[in-house]
Amino acid sequence: MPVNRNALVRYKTIDACLQNRYRKWTLEDLIEACSDALYEYEGIRKGVSRRTVQMDIQLMRSEKLGYNAPIVVLEKKFYRYEDPKYSITNIPLTRQDLSTLHEVVGILQQFKGFRHFEEVDGMVSRLQHKIYTGGAQRKAVIDFEKNEHLTGLKHLEPLFQAVAQQQALQVKYQSFRAKIASENVFHPHLLKEYRNRWFVLGLIDQSEAPVLLALDRIQSLAPQPQVPYRFDPTLEASYFDDLVGVTKNLGQGPQRVLFWVDATNAPYVRTKPFHPSQVLEETRTDGCVFSIQVVLNLELERELLGFAEALEVLAPRQLRQRLAKRLQWAQARYQQNNQ
Repeated sequence: MPVNRNALVRYKTIDACLQNRYRKWTLEDLIEACSDALYEYEGIRKGVSRRTVQMDIQLMRSEKLGYNAPIVVLEKKFYRYEDPKYSITNIPLTRQDLSTLHEVVGILQQFKGFRHFEEVDGMVSRLQHKIYTGGAQRKAVIDFEKNEHLTGLKHLEPLFQAVAQQQALQVKYQSFRAKIASENVFHPHLLKEYRNRWFVLGLIDQSEAPVLLALDRIQSLAPQPQVPYRFDPTLEASYFDDLVGVTKNLGQGPQRVLFWVDATNAPYVRTKPFHPSQVLEETRTDGCVFSIQVVLNLELERELLGFAEALEVLAPRQLRQRLAKRLQWAQARYQQNNQ
């Protein structure tokens, strides 16, 4: 059953009182202690009713909260724990608790490598220890997509801090196409993850246009506190709303992309859209026609080409011709290697 904050404060207060065996606790004493605790922690002045504390004791004794607290009444007046070592903070986790924690650990482990959340690693380790000692070790039932060999993760924390504090950085960067690395003053605005690869969006001093840097191509970062931070309010999460992927060509806006998918693959495209703007335009006997409103880029081409002969781009003509040419090149390569 769900428990609110006020109830938890009362339970912990009653627990602390009953652990103190150097004093005899009447119901009025427990009411006063709970009222004081609620005022201290929650700022509640009206106090606690007699019935509320009686119900709290009844719940603590029961199995509903999993406490099964051994609360006894002596001389029909004084409350105490029958077991002097008992505390609600020492109760073992249930099998269901351990099972749930096992799955939570799997989710939290996805943050390992994001150095800003390094405190999560310690929490995960403690949870893993609790599960192990609780005897709930079992195989995972959720397997998240991850890349254990991903490079550039060491830059996540300093970039996160730079974005949060709006601080410029001296960045040494070498793209895959560049022969040598270049150094620029960079003003980071937003961290973006796409297919297990991290990017940072921002501005460089030499240009007004936004720049997207892949973290695995960054060689070094150095804070530049003396450089005024350049802020662009358009460089936020919505910057990627009209994209499949992360690449946005300068000056290019979204276009309506119309494509046909054969009957076998149409259900996959319908249930996992290429883009949130996807619309089912027409249902045919041989398949379905969909549309999306996106900026044309390389990531979009790769997504569409992934369906090979099962998909045909109908519009715009520019994209249709581009994909037809790439398929021709692929066919020529296969024919050449088969000779």
